[in-house]
Amino acid sequence: MKKIFGNSGGLKASQIRRLENLYRRRIPPQLIVTTELARDISRLSREMGRQIGLLINRSGKIIFVIIGDRQRIVIPDTSDYRLAPGRLRGLRCIHTHLSNESLTKDDLTDLALLRLDLMASILVDNEGLPHEVHVGHITPEKNAEKLYQILFLKTNELDIGCSDLIRALETEISRTSIPADSRASEERALLVSVTTESRQKAEEFLEELKELAVSSGIQVAGTMLQQRKKIDSRFLMGRGKLSELTISALFNGISVVIFDQELNSAQIRSITNQVDLKVIDRTQLILDIFAQRAQSREGKLQVELAQLKYLLPRLITKNTAMSRLTGGIGGRGPGETKLEINRRRARDRIRKLETSLNQVRKQRKQQKAKRRKRSLPVVSIIGYTNAGKSTLLNTLTKSQVHVESRLFATLDPSSRRLRFPKDMEVIITDTVGFIRDLPKELMVAFRATLEELESADLLLHLIDISNARFEDQIDSVERILEDLNLQHVPVIYVLNKRDLVTEEMAERLAVRYNGIAISANKAATLREMIRKIDTMIRPMFVPYGEIQP
Repeated sequence: MKKIFGNSGGLKASQIRRLENLYRRRIPPQLIVTTELARDISRLSREMGRQIGLLINRSGKIIFVIIGDRQRIVIPDTSDYRLAPGRLRGLRCIHTHLSNESLTKDDLTDLALLRLDLMASILVDNEGLPHEVHVGHITPEKNAEKLYQILFLKTNELDIGCSDLIRALETEISRTSIPADSRASEERALLVSVTTESRQKAEEFLEELKELAVSSGIQVAGTMLQQRKKIDSRFLMGRGKLSELTISALFNGISVVIFDQELNSAQIRSITNQVDLKVIDRTQLILDIFAQRAQSREGKLQVELAQLKYLLPRLITKNTAMSRLTGGIGGRGPGETKLEINRRRARDRIRKLETSLNQVRKQRKQQKAKRRKRSLPVVSIIGYTNAGKSTLLNTLTKSQVHVESRLFATLDPSSRRLRFPKDMEVIITDTVGFIRDLPKELMVAFRATLEELESADLLLHLIDISNARFEDQIDSVERILEDLNLQHVPVIYVLNKRDLVTEEMAERLAVRYNGIAISANKAATLREMIRKIDTMIRPMFVPYGEIQP
């Protein structure tokens, strides 16, 4: 006999037997539920003082019999019934209500989150008889004001052409949703921000998240913003907003949800259990971009280390298969679980990567020693990602470093020589771009790269003044410099993309930051900057002939 799910404690053996016998019943395709079955579960529900729920597939077979308490039922895991794009799950839920109430907010939330065909409540009177059935389904129109439609039926009106209704719903959903072929080439993402910040600030953060997604090759299908006084520790947002998210994903062909906030392992598990979609956060998106862009062996090592350090605390069990015991020869007791093995392997790999990166650090120290011996000043270009650092390096040194107008277009640092008048040479380095709330995993993994800045004699802080968020970007870069203890290194503020703002604004900002306004792709605008670099580093320069052995 099949299992009874939910709150079955304290029930009589006869009641359990009657519940188990429900699995033998079949419902004709055109009926929500038969009058006889509605009467039987209503009588049994009133007798037990608990709600009874049935999950029924499209052939009319009862898949789950569920027992709740007086107020609600808890639907068991339905992940075996996989969802296809633009489709419902193929299950409908019928359950009793003992307090003469219509479909509750929780009922409608479950309808959306689980993408059920239908959600129905049978209103049970004091004699244990069903007197009305309320049936809800997702609104098939994409831009409808209401997410749900509810039908109010008498017990003699249950023949509504159930299977035809469900097919019509799916047809309409498929018609109004994004077609499957548009999703073939790249993932479609819904960007989500749940914040206590002002709406303007939150919208700016969402815009940056959109740029990150595009840089990663993800198609942005939509955004969702929720302001809250307090962030929900489990889901970040409320369950009602999660319902909206699920329905939006259904109509827009969403394959991944990207949160602007960093999620911990418990939040990822809770959200994915509800929305049945791939869920990542901003940190994971940045790591993915870095993984795509890393070209050198060093860059690949640093990215892999950052990913493992991010994933290690998030290695959680997805299903019972992950907890199977795998003891072997020489093992005592039950042995290690697969989860423990995965964690141990990740830790072992982290140790190997850290050893390899320590070798990289030693090599960089040797390179720095050679530079010091030759007395070559080092000028490092720093700034927010996509501020134009690689363009400036190319224009200064007539190089061919890869340039692209997207976040983190270049990852591996580049160094070039630049000759000044009076036979003076400097090393110009282009570092990896900074970003707001740079993930700590990247800060640790890219320590070897960021240590290049420690040997810099001068920093060129490149600022994209055409970006509406440039002030916040300046603050982000300066906070990272403070974290790296580089406040002592002299800085020149270089205001890039002056050609994209008014002359008055460029001059005003140059005065405000005591900086120099330039266009990084126009060599003629760099003369004043080069003179200032020359003036600041010449006292540090020692001609080769004056170096004593």
